[in-house]
Amino acid sequence: MLTLAFWRSTAERSVRTFAQVLVGSLGLDTLGLVNANWQEGLALGAGAAVLTVLTAVATSGGTEGPGVTETVRTRE
Repeated sequence: MLTLAFWRSTAERSVRTFAQVLVGSLGLDTLGLVNANWQEGLALGAGAAVLTVLTAVATSGGTEGPGVTETVRTRE
């Protein structure tokens, strides 16, 4: 958890999660399944990104990557 590779992977994962939740919430709004606007979509995405970082930190014991079984490899 104290490596730069871990935090890069965690940042990438949280940005992807943010984007997925934002697109998903706005897409569901377009279909009329939920009532979400940009502010709500951004808030949902930010909340999901924070949860992603917390999950990565919580599952970081023993591995180099942000997941339970992941290993981040660096170029030599």
